[in-house]
Amino acid sequence: MKNLLRQWLTFVILCGAAANAAAHTYFVGLTELSINDKSHKIEIIHQLTAHDLENAIAEIKQINFSPEHPNYEEYIHQYIDEHFQLQYSEQIITLKWIGLELNGGKIITYQEAPFKRILNGLVVKNALLVNTYSRQVNTLNYKSAEIKGSLTFTEAQKITKITHNK
Repeated sequence: MKNLLRQWLTFVILCGAAANAAAHTYFVGLTELSINDKSHKIEIIHQLTAHDLENAIAEIKQINFSPEHPNYEEYIHQYIDEHFQLQYSEQIITLKWIGLELNGGKIITYQEAPFKRILNGLVVKNALLVNTYSRQVNTLNYKSAEIKGSLTFTEAQKITKITHNK
């Protein structure tokens, strides 16, 4: 009886520890946007918490969604395209999907597009996960030969313009 009780208590404690490890209070995304002067392309790398993105897609599509899903990359690609956009001179920049990788609980996605302008004046819409997680904060770091800086996106601030005064 003592052994059974001890096993049950161990099980309860481990379940509690697992639940605490799975839950988190910070919801963050990081995007790196840079100009490749050699290829004249804008290159974008998004890093998001894998289970947050998977949960958002599962909620939207009303499905069970994990890396084993046959449309895993396609659905992530669709989600990123719908929630992250760039505009320059009121023209939407079509971003080419390069791919994704899973790394240590993060989903890292890659996009690019031809771009022969300066970043100043680029309008960025970053609504990644902010509709699912009201405390989601997305940081976009941008860099070119002329300028560099950061922008912050939240549920209240989904669109902003890169402005750099010399």
